[in-house]
Amino acid sequence: MGSDAAFHPELRIARFLPRSPVGARTMGPVRKLTDLTGRTRPSGGTIEAVDAHVSVRVFRPAQAPHPAPGLLYIHGGGYIIGNAAMGDTFCRRVADRLGVVAASVEYRLSPEHPFPTPLEDCYAALRWLADQPDIDAERIALAGESAGGGLAAALALLARERAEVHPVLQVLSYPMLDDRTTARTDIAHHGLRLWSPRSNRFGWHSYLGPAATGAVPPLAAPARYENLSGVCPAWIGVGTNDLFHDENIAYAERLRQAGVPCAVHVVPGAYHGFDLIETWAPVSRVFLQARLTALNDVLNGGDHACG
Repeated sequence: MGSDAAFHPELRIARFLPRSPVGARTMGPVRKLTDLTGRTRPSGGTIEAVDAHVSVRVFRPAQAPHPAPGLLYIHGGGYIIGNAAMGDTFCRRVADRLGVVAASVEYRLSPEHPFPTPLEDCYAALRWLADQPDIDAERIALAGESAGGGLAAALALLARERAEVHPVLQVLSYPMLDDRTTARTDIAHHGLRLWSPRSNRFGWHSYLGPAATGAVPPLAAPARYENLSGVCPAWIGVGTNDLFHDENIAYAERLRQAGVPCAVHVVPGAYHGFDLIETWAPVSRVFLQARLTALNDVLNGGDHACG
């Protein structure tokens, strides 16, 4: 985490937010709240089955080339909470502004379904998206926030390993990449919001399951993956008041050292998930615009107006 714990002046409610809202005791109630939104039908979209366990919420543009580029969105929630409906607003915006078919995957959550199940669910959704007749399989991007960003990074690596689908970009918002952050004792807590070291330990323990006490598989924690060369280019965005700041910057540097293009967008004084909480803040709108521009440049060659 960055050394400056002062909040960005445009993030007006930061100091009123909880530091650690999710843990073993609160996971159940939080899930019940988020499940209420997950049951709704997507406005302007459809829910389509991938297999017996996985579905996607799909948003198609009114006008798009055939075949169109695709986006697989992976929601956050520390691997333990959340649902695909969390991606509705972003996916609808990507479809409407960029002419991209955007799908948000409903992957199974931990601790009931530890690694590798959530990652394999995402891979199944990626294969499904690439197989759709209206999708250009050579123009598919991945996007995710927090744990969804970690899954997107792992999915990019898994796709490289299996060489069946070839994503062209990974857009990672404050991704959860490195379980070793749970062992750090040098992080200042007073600037953190919405995801604390305590939440992080619970999230990683839940996701890793039996692997939490043994050798952690590199695909479970992408920061442990040794050879990053040949993976698709990346965009990484994170705030300096985010628990994941340091691991994100380190991962970006390792990607660059491996010859992988990686753009980094650092927001001074921004906390974890700031753009989802204070969507109206100018700094959040700039962050959103940076993500859309990164996607547009790669998927459309910058041809669409994404403002």
